[in-house]
Amino acid sequence: MLSAPKAMPAPEAFTDFAGQPSVRGFLHRPETPNNNGILLFHGAGSNCNAPVLVELAEAFASAGFAVLRGDLPFRQNKPSGPPLGTAELDQAGIRNAVLAMRKLVTGKVFVGGHSYGGRQSTMVCAKEPDLADGLLLLSYPLHPPRKPTQLRTQHLPNLRTKGLFIHGTRDPFGTIEEMQDALSLIPSPTKLIVVEGAGHDLNVKGKPHTENMASTLPRDFQEFFR
Repeated sequence: MLSAPKAMPAPEAFTDFAGQPSVRGFLHRPETPNNNGILLFHGAGSNCNAPVLVELAEAFASAGFAVLRGDLPFRQNKPSGPPLGTAELDQAGIRNAVLAMRKLVTGKVFVGGHSYGGRQSTMVCAKEPDLADGLLLLSYPLHPPRKPTQLRTQHLPNLRTKGLFIHGTRDPFGTIEEMQDALSLIPSPTKLIVVEGAGHDLNVKGKPHTENMASTLPRDFQEFFR
């Protein structure tokens, strides 16, 4: 009889006060470490418990990564509501989180996240190209819904960090064609993985994330960054 798969350890509450703003979230430690770490940050209307972050954190930890899904500084300061004028503070929080992860692992450190969290990660890396070893961007918010002329691409020509982008075909924040045009502005290597039928939350109606993205993304990620 086949034994049931071993359950992953429960994530640990994590706080680091070495820099300001502080780093806060949940740390997923892998059972068999590959010595690399990845940080995942949430969107503007969410927090580190967003389902897409939880599922991906578990998937990456199963693949050997130490994973921190973190609350951005604006969310640490208020339990709900969007970020208002906090971009620089949030970017400083991302930078501090990368430095905190480098104290936990001996290998590479990757950073990114969903929507606003991913966008702010790209902005940090555009300013500091040696900060992280790579980017994972989930549903990059290319423009506000129904406002395709308000592109958020000004910093992309300065982005020299290798990046893997995941985007749904039903995402109102940017079409696949618009994303391809935006990625052509980035001088570093990039790859776009398209999730058919997914909206901005990367969920396909009637299917859990594990059937359309989370189960395969760690493998695709490792192939791209090897």
